[in-house]
Amino acid sequence: MSRFSFVLRLMAVVAAAHVYVGLRLIPDLALPGSQQWVGVMALVLSGILMPVSLVIRPFAARPWADWVAGIGLVVMGLFSSIFVLTLLRDVVLAAVLTAGTLASAKLPLPALKADSALAVLVLALGATLLGAFNARRLARVVRVDVPIAGLPPALHGFTIAQISDIHVGPTIKRGYVQHIVQAVNALRPDLIAITGDVVDGPVAQLAPHTQPLGELAARHGAYLVTGNHEYYSGADHWVAEFRRMGLHVLMNEHVVLRHDGTPLVVAGVTDYSAGAFDPAQASNPAAALAGAPAGAISLLLAHQPRSAGAAAAAGYRLQLSGHTHGGQFLPWNLFVRFQQPFTAGLRRFEDMWVYTSRGTGYWGPPKRLGAPSEITLLRLIAG
Repeated sequence: MSRFSFVLRLMAVVAAAHVYVGLRLIPDLALPGSQQWVGVMALVLSGILMPVSLVIRPFAARPWADWVAGIGLVVMGLFSSIFVLTLLRDVVLAAVLTAGTLASAKLPLPALKADSALAVLVLALGATLLGAFNARRLARVVRVDVPIAGLPPALHGFTIAQISDIHVGPTIKRGYVQHIVQAVNALRPDLIAITGDVVDGPVAQLAPHTQPLGELAARHGAYLVTGNHEYYSGADHWVAEFRRMGLHVLMNEHVVLRHDGTPLVVAGVTDYSAGAFDPAQASNPAAALAGAPAGAISLLLAHQPRSAGAAAAAGYRLQLSGHTHGGQFLPWNLFVRFQQPFTAGLRRFEDMWVYTSRGTGYWGPPKRLGAPSEITLLRLIAG
C-alpha cells in the first residue's frame, strides 16, 4: 500500500468516526444553534489534524511541523477517548431504554441523553489530562527477577537494564531522553538492552535529540536492535548513527560476553517485519545464534514478542521485547493480544522466558492509562 493510499484510507476512517460522534453527541447536548456549530467545527478540525499529525513532519520545516504534529497527537488521544466513551454510552442507553420499556417505566429521556453526552466529554478530557501526566513523567523502574534453570553461579545476580519504545519525535525530545539515560545509568547495570522503536523520524531531524543515548554506561555496554519504526524512519541511516554513538547494534548476530570468566551469549534480531522493507534483513533468531558456544546461557533482544516461537525453537533462555506499549491506554490494551502473544511483563513460552516491556516513552498521543511506562531492571537468578 502506497503512503498516499494509506493516508486516504486513514482519513476516511477518521472522518467516519467523527461523523458518528457528531451525530450521537451534538444533538443530545441540546446546545443553542451557534454552539452546535462550534462543536461541528471542532470535530472538523480534529478530523483534519489527526491524520495530518502523522504525515506532516517529513514534508514541513521544523519546529512549526512539530507543533502541528504535537497538537494533532493530543487531539488524537482526546478523540480516541470520546469515541470509545460514545460507543459505551450508546450501549448503556440502549440497555436502559430496553429495561425501561420492559418495566413500562417513564424515563426522563432528554435529560438522560444530555447528561450522558456531557459526561462523555468530561470523562474524555479528564482521561486525556491524566494520561498526559502519566506519559510525560519519567518512567518508573520495574525490577524483575528471571529464574534460569542451570544458571552458572557467576551469572547469578547479573543485571540487565531494558529500555524500549522511546519514540523520539514530535513530543519527545533531547531532555526527555537525557532523563531516561540518567535514570538507567544510576541503576549501574551489567548490561543495557534497547529493544527498538527509538525514533519516529529521519536522522537529519532527530539525531541531536538521540545523542544522550551515547552516554549510556554499563559494565558490558549497551546493545540495540531495530524496531518497526526504525524501518519507517530509514533503518540503515539510523543503524549507522546508533553505531556512531557507541551503541552495539545487533542485526541477526550475537556477541559472547565474559562475566567473571563465564560466557553469556547476547543476540539480537532485526524487527519481525524487517523483511518487508529489505529481504536481506529479514529477522532470523536461529541465524543470530549460529556459532555461539554450546551450552552457554543465551539472551535474545527482539523488538516484537511474536519472535518468541522462532526464538524458543532456537534454544534461547530469555527474550526481551517491547513494541506493545502494554496497550498504552485503555481500552487498546485489550486488543494487543490479537497481534502479539504477550502484552506486558514476564511470561513463559515453552522452555524460554519472555519479558515484554510497556515501553519507556510512548507513541502518538502523549497519553498513558492503565499501562505505565517503564525502565526495567532484570536480574538473572538461579531457577
